[in-house]
Amino acid sequence: MEMNYLEIFGTFIGIIYLWLEYRASIYLWLAGIIMPAIYIFVYYDAGLYADFGINIYYLIAAIYGWFFWMWGHRKKKSQLTTDGQTTEKPKDLPIVHTPWKCYLPLLLVFILSFVGIAWILIEYTDSNVPWLDSFTTALSIVGMWMLARKYIEQWFAWILVDIVCCGLYIYKDLYFTSVLYGLYSIIAIFGYFKWKKLMSIQ
Repeated sequence: MEMNYLEIFGTFIGIIYLWLEYRASIYLWLAGIIMPAIYIFVYYDAGLYADFGINIYYLIAAIYGWFFWMWGHRKKKSQLTTDGQTTEKPKDLPIVHTPWKCYLPLLLVFILSFVGIAWILIEYTDSNVPWLDSFTTALSIVGMWMLARKYIEQWFAWILVDIVCCGLYIYKDLYFTSVLYGLYSIIAIFGYFKWKKLMSIQ
């Protein structure tokens, strides 16, 4: 029963996180710290050990994302002052496309993580869903880094993760979390178009 309450609270924080991510708000990283702290306990109790481990990564990635969005490389915008001089005004970290040079390293990270995590789950845990668990975990590692860098293509990774997780959590009787990820998969599609619109006006 206690885990059910944690799951419900985690779902609530997850909805807030999703809304902030949709709006490309830097405050998503605050929710991004609270939510994995909750799900560390939920996933361990459910025997989803890869998801348990990925939430430790999420905590670290949320801190990285906060600092990068706050102080990462930014475009400069010229601004005319009252004395006729121009100054460089920093803008918010812009949404950008993933550089082509990043795709091969990201693919390698995904493959190595997928195979490595699956092997660990098969050899050292009692997980009965090692391949699905490792797939969503490996893709989440890639997607979280892309989100921290504010790459618009991160939405494609999350759409696939959310769809697979929705079915996985139903199988694991985590119904509140399944509903959350079902909502994620729908809103992630809208999130992509929202970020695409923001790209055109930034």
